[in-house]
Amino acid sequence: MDYYVVPSEINGSVSAPPSKSMTQRAIAAALLAAGESIITNPSECDDSLAAINIATALGADISHEPDQLRIRGSGKVRERLLNCGESGLAIRMFSPVAALYKEEIILTGTGSLVTRPMSIIEDALGQLGVKCSSKGGFLPLNIQGPLRGGHCEIDGSLSSQLLTGLLMALPLAEKDSVIIVNNLKSKPYIDMTLQVLKHFGIRTVKSDYSRFEIAGNQKYKAKKFTVEGDWSGGAFLLVAGAINGDIKVEGLRADSLQSDKAILNVLDRAGVRTTILENSVTVRKSKIEPFFFDATESPDLFPPLVTLAAFCSGKSTIRGISRLIHKESNRAKALISEFGKIGIRVETDDENMIVTGGSVKGGEVSSHGDHRIAMAAAVAALGGSGKILIKNSGCVAKSYPLFFEDLRKLGTMIYE
Repeated sequence: MDYYVVPSEINGSVSAPPSKSMTQRAIAAALLAAGESIITNPSECDDSLAAINIATALGADISHEPDQLRIRGSGKVRERLLNCGESGLAIRMFSPVAALYKEEIILTGTGSLVTRPMSIIEDALGQLGVKCSSKGGFLPLNIQGPLRGGHCEIDGSLSSQLLTGLLMALPLAEKDSVIIVNNLKSKPYIDMTLQVLKHFGIRTVKSDYSRFEIAGNQKYKAKKFTVEGDWSGGAFLLVAGAINGDIKVEGLRADSLQSDKAILNVLDRAGVRTTILENSVTVRKSKIEPFFFDATESPDLFPPLVTLAAFCSGKSTIRGISRLIHKESNRAKALISEFGKIGIRVETDDENMIVTGGSVKGGEVSSHGDHRIAMAAAVAALGGSGKILIKNSGCVAKSYPLFFEDLRKLGTMIYE
């Protein structure tokens, strides 16, 4: 599916999409709990659907109801082949969970996930006595437990998602466990994991994000869990308002632990007029000033921040580009290429991405099959001088299926 997005002034109110990260974590917790859990306001994006399918394969009974999921967990394995789709969180979180079972379980995926390195999962599970093999460091993963607990040391410099999986699974191991983490990035995502674990009755001890102690033989408690709005998807809406609108984004909690809430700091530095309430953010079209932001802990903000920087009168610098390599695309290269096609110069220098603001022109860009590149281009079109054709726009379903529909609600002209 390809969409043309026409320069448009937007206004009105829209709800942020539900957090797919919180939805996936809650699904995993409900799978591991005895009894029925209810997840309200779940994300229905492709990544969340992959988590639902995995939980079902591992024995959960899941019923879809309006705006909620009912999940009865702790069942027996139904299928030994788990398809994680294109979800990096699913493969890294459910691998340790799969290791809890005695059956050999195979995890695979599609799209860019098959090109992402998996050796870190092999190494970690191997340290814990689990049989785990890959195809030369890539998918598929063959895993055979049971995971009994113990001591392991992992590298957290590329992603925190494996640590999330270990924290989810090890409470059910028979022995106590200690995880040593070197150079952990995306720490807020671990805070989110610990928040979900606590909600479902699991205890952990964290020491400076480098040592985690997990008692074994714990039990997940079935709970009701409400998924909050997603700051990652919401960031694109907030940037859209700053560029050419006056909009209110509902469902963005001011007390959220999500790392991408940092978009508020950037908007403030860039001089964007915002009103922040307990559960919403209002953004008005503003004169946008150049900014510097270190996105090492929130790499998913790179695409909306490049869009914001495109409308600054000067050069903006975003730090942390090493976090962009193993995403749905090589996002650094994709942002340089596609924003160059619409008149914006993006370059890199060591760990920095430098964006020279200017005039966004019309043209044709590729999403690279990356949901965040597609959304960045669509938002850039709002304040441009001509329509932008975004090839393979349907990839937004990975995280935000209603993205183009929500832009239309705000007054954006979009057509196929």
